[in-house]
Amino acid sequence: MPASPLPYALIFDMDGVIIDNTAAQARAFQLLFRDLGLTTNARRLLRRLNGMPAGDILQQVFTNPVPKKKLEEYAAQRELLYRVLYWNKRRELPGLRSFLQAARTAGFKIALGTGSGDDTIAYILDHLDLRRYFDVVVGKNDVSKGKPHPDTYTVTARHLGLPPEQCVVFEDALLGEQAAYRAGMRCIAVSTTLKAADFQAPLTVIADFTHLTPRQVLALLEQHPHAPAPSKKLAKRQYM
Repeated sequence: MPASPLPYALIFDMDGVIIDNTAAQARAFQLLFRDLGLTTNARRLLRRLNGMPAGDILQQVFTNPVPKKKLEEYAAQRELLYRVLYWNKRRELPGLRSFLQAARTAGFKIALGTGSGDDTIAYILDHLDLRRYFDVVVGKNDVSKGKPHPDTYTVTARHLGLPPEQCVVFEDALLGEQAAYRAGMRCIAVSTTLKAADFQAPLTVIADFTHLTPRQVLALLEQHPHAPAPSKKLAKRQYM
């Protein structure tokens, strides 16, 4: 039988956290840039702006304003490229499923908070049969502003019925970490794309979920009872 519910929730980003897909995302952006005649380095771009919705990322690339409809077309083209590239590579990060099961048994509430849209969320969660582990799923269609704004995580916490100080976020991106701190939440970093030293102040940094346990998460929360103040420098959305 599951334990009594804990007064804590685990909120997971999707890309780079429950799956390791940044290489495919970068390749899709790079192919789009080639078609558009742009010389932008996609890996550098995502190192700085990963975590934002694709349309917001693309907006940072152009030196002149691009109509919203055109950005949406480019984002849809990038999404198609990404899905083709990642089609046969969809798998969860090592240890994730076991950790989710253990966390649910321990009584944690579990949620997903991502900058992806509903179709992209389904492309991952439903294909991997992971949706059943999440009490709440929040995507870009559920908020007015994407990361590094706190909306994704504040809306998720509201749906969970818990205050921010009782939520811990799993993030792989600088802007996602800043969104967590802006929401008043603590963060555990996942080093699928960045080094541990790149993050501001996570509770810990994990490569995957193989060795993490709910008991360890509780201990980290007790050792660090307050969320860090967000860094204005790290939250800047500019590419260059």
